[in-house]
Amino acid sequence: MKKWISLVLITALIFLAAGCQSEKKKVVIASKPMAESYIIAEMMGQLIEANSDITVEYKMGIGGGTANIQPAMESGEIDMYPEYTGTGWLFVLKNELVTDSQALYEGVKSQYQEKYNFIWLDRYGFNDTYALAMDKTKADSMGINTFSDLASQSASLVLGSEYDFYEREDGYPGLVTAYGFNFKEKKELDIGLKYKAIGEGQVDVINNFSTDGLLAEYNLKVLKDDQNFFPAYEAATVIRQETLDKYPELEAILNQLAGQISDEEMQQMNYYVEKENRDAGDVATEFLKAKGLL
Repeated sequence: MKKWISLVLITALIFLAAGCQSEKKKVVIASKPMAESYIIAEMMGQLIEANSDITVEYKMGIGGGTANIQPAMESGEIDMYPEYTGTGWLFVLKNELVTDSQALYEGVKSQYQEKYNFIWLDRYGFNDTYALAMDKTKADSMGINTFSDLASQSASLVLGSEYDFYEREDGYPGLVTAYGFNFKEKKELDIGLKYKAIGEGQVDVINNFSTDGLLAEYNLKVLKDDQNFFPAYEAATVIRQETLDKYPELEAILNQLAGQISDEEMQQMNYYVEKENRDAGDVATEFLKAKGLL
């Protein structure tokens, strides 16, 4: 009987130890409540689970985005998430605008480590910044490739944008100062109706984000901000140093995404999720396999 009890206790202890070990080998990945963030978070998690014995827990679509993810990172509830350099620099660190993308990345990387002990890993390759877009066929026929090109012909074109863009100094008023825009007409549009408006020819130019999924559907051309008026919003993984200390292998695993995702590829993946209602995890898997990462 004593031997039997001892055997039961030993077995229980083994399972308990295994359970504790399993619990330790876990990371929590968060995402913002938008397709792009869901997709990247899935890529991060899939790479980790494919290349290590670490289990991933997802906290997807956190309301408020950075505003609620940042304090959860600080408290240790979240280990990592995909963030944008411009958001980190302006919203979290509350710094003045820096237009040079490399200086912005180096600055946010340095200050996050110093202030929060968070590490910015390598950038993924795409820049989801503010932009202006036109119908590609029309833009090409008019020889418009840059904001400066657009400014020189703006008097014959109609701009469509939401109300806020016309009021913010880092929106239309600032663009006028930087580029000298003088559109024939400026229309106020609900943010959800801009693509329909340009698709129907009601406007010639809209403001947008450079990786919007609908850019591909409407055959729009994103114009180059040749004076770097808008800050860069280059995406990268932000991870707690404490997490990297525990699992140092994560840096190499996650940096497999470095330089792998172009603006156009991110646009296409966003389109699959936003317009075709495909699962973000499936889209992430498909992309990683195509890149030879899974």
